[in-house]
Amino acid sequence: MATAPEARRRMIPLLSVVLSFYNESGVLPELVKRLRSVMRAEQARGTISGYELIFVNDASTDDSREILRKEFEGGRDLVVVNMSNNFGVSECALAGMRLAKGDAVVYMDADLQDPPEVIPELLDRWHADPEVEVVYTTRLSRPGEHPLKMLVTRLGYKLIKRISEIGIPENSGDFKLLSRRVVDELVAIREKKPFLRGLVSWIGFKQVQVFYHRAERLDGRENTKRPALSSKNIKYALDTAIISFSDAPLKVILLMGFVVSLVSLVYIGVVIMQKIMGWYEPGWPALMAAILFLGGVQLLMLGFVGLYINIIFLNTKGRPDYIIKDIIAADDRRTS
Repeated sequence: MATAPEARRRMIPLLSVVLSFYNESGVLPELVKRLRSVMRAEQARGTISGYELIFVNDASTDDSREILRKEFEGGRDLVVVNMSNNFGVSECALAGMRLAKGDAVVYMDADLQDPPEVIPELLDRWHADPEVEVVYTTRLSRPGEHPLKMLVTRLGYKLIKRISEIGIPENSGDFKLLSRRVVDELVAIREKKPFLRGLVSWIGFKQVQVFYHRAERLDGRENTKRPALSSKNIKYALDTAIISFSDAPLKVILLMGFVVSLVSLVYIGVVIMQKIMGWYEPGWPALMAAILFLGGVQLLMLGFVGLYINIIFLNTKGRPDYIIKDIIAADDRRTS
């Protein structure tokens, strides 16, 4: 009886490409054109038996939906998933994966900064070793990115690597090829505020790397839709990348509490000695400084604890990660 890797080596897979997007009407026609060109070339090359392009529309307010409907009518290889509200990139990506029928799934951004022409190399690396379950990409260059964003990104990767239980390669984003096995494991995880990059690393299995040069946005807009230090980016980093995969903030709180308590005890000893020696001069500035310092430390500690409690609260409420408004597909698609 053939093992799973041996069976996969003989298999010509169906490939699903999942793209989560919001307001990308200026890019979608060219994106669909290039994806179809790459997929048809791969079919001719014999690396895939067929393909499907799953576009998950995160409640866009432009005419993205109408554009994709026309593209669907021009070829039945598209699946268009329209969300009822704006739920987030990771939530939409997981919705697409739950709908995907492929033996392998490529997940990528829809702004054409991740070139579809890299997909054949991902397939080749996946086919070359039947033990490989994930092929991830690492950017060699990122033209058009603001220097501040690049600095914040580098520091963010280093922080996550140092304090979390997972290792995410620097400059490696969400452009990946995932085997069916990894996709099944991902969609089985019912976690609020999922951090896909972290989850893929946490799942494990053999993972290999492909390097590529990232492109600038096709429509001429800035490469990011929000500033590097925006409140949404900071909230995303805290709620997902750090809180979900690290207990370091709680350990820091414990250490700070110990240090502050130790300093307070030493200071009490100093005050007692001053009183005995007759050097003590009462005054409110020192008292107020101590109160404000301790109050600030306590609020900081409560804030971090609150973030963890909020994640627990979200998971206990049991709300779905997303709600699908409708699906445009050539067959009958359902998600659980």
